[in-house]
Amino acid sequence: MKLRQLSTAAADFSNEFERLRHWSAETDAAIEGRVAEILADVRKRGDAAVLDYTARFDRVNADGVGALEIGQAELQAALASITPEQRDALQAAAKRVRAYHERQLQACGLSWSYRDEDGNLLGQKVTPVDRVGLYVPGGKAAYPSSVLMNAIPAHVAGVQEIIMVVPTPDGVRNPLVLAAAAVAGVHRVFTIGGAQAVAALAYGTATIPRVDKITGPGNAYVASAKKHVFGQVGIDMIAGPSEILVIADGTTPPDWVAMDLFSQAEHDELAQSILLSPDAAYLEAVHASMEKLLPSLPREAVIRASLEGRGALILTRSMEEACEISNAIAPEHLEISAAEPQRWEPLLRHAGAIFMGAYTSESLGDYCAGPNHVLPTSSTARFSSPLGVYDFQKRSSLIEVSEKGAQELGRIASVLAHGEGLQAHARAAELRLK
Repeated sequence: MKLRQLSTAAADFSNEFERLRHWSAETDAAIEGRVAEILADVRKRGDAAVLDYTARFDRVNADGVGALEIGQAELQAALASITPEQRDALQAAAKRVRAYHERQLQACGLSWSYRDEDGNLLGQKVTPVDRVGLYVPGGKAAYPSSVLMNAIPAHVAGVQEIIMVVPTPDGVRNPLVLAAAAVAGVHRVFTIGGAQAVAALAYGTATIPRVDKITGPGNAYVASAKKHVFGQVGIDMIAGPSEILVIADGTTPPDWVAMDLFSQAEHDELAQSILLSPDAAYLEAVHASMEKLLPSLPREAVIRASLEGRGALILTRSMEEACEISNAIAPEHLEISAAEPQRWEPLLRHAGAIFMGAYTSESLGDYCAGPNHVLPTSSTARFSSPLGVYDFQKRSSLIEVSEKGAQELGRIASVLAHGEGLQAHARAAELRLK
């Protein structure tokens, strides 16, 4: 395997490091143009356009969009049809995800108010979004875990209606995805996908209700469509390729770390897996493990392309320097594979999720640990956060000014409004002065 191996002590490390990090988030112009056409068509023709594109792209023909809706009875039937082991796993994961997001609600999702010395009431009212749209990939990839991670925090936040869209190429429906929708309490499910599904959710059709926010992963067409409709509706994020960065002190079995690096590389060829360590012998041991284990994996070709294209083993001068480099990368998934992870965690400022200790594989966070697996990519962890309850809520400021308060605040507002040349603003405040 031609895996990039770097050292922070090398004279050209900075240049090599920048080349490693580079990934263009620019969408192909042809995709942008096609997506714009699809969005405009769905906005104009509604259900008819959705049916046309579903027939063209997914090879599913239906008399109406209503025929593409999956009812609650079928969701429950899918839940009953999967193996007991799968059902137990879904329900256990859902329980943990719900418990985590209920704690999150208590921490950040509450309304509050207070009165100041003049009797003015000031505060914040938190209310849920009324209706959200959840995009779930279909076709090559099917992710029941994404159903749980998007729908459950929306439920905890108090969203009244969750609409799920999922493409079903050639009409093939994934029972595990439908079972996850049943467990997560999704209200309505439509078997449509692509940019046309995003358009239907954003603009509404005769059959599909318009939502207030769209969340969930998708391909380049879906990402482009979400970007286009932002403003008409809210979106969670524009996601780039998956990423994992491991900081290792050399105490974790090399096979474990090698497989953790594979776990993200297997998503697609553009995924990125990086290992940082001050122990050169350990880096070599992990590299040997990768060579040994890779041929045993079904997605060997994808993993190899990802690692050779964007992966790296980086020798650092110290664990402290490894933490500095991690902050520069701001990875989606960050593992501290060390004997004392709590020693290094305070040095880490930017990451979507931080996995601490040798036993904490990133894959546990993907499925069942509890925290959300929808995370910021492409260094956006510098300024954004994992999907959570707060993404399905909005805040309204509360202001109630007393008669006494209007005297003090009115004078301040009058001076500032006159300074801005907004006399009506000033007069509105002045009229309430005694």
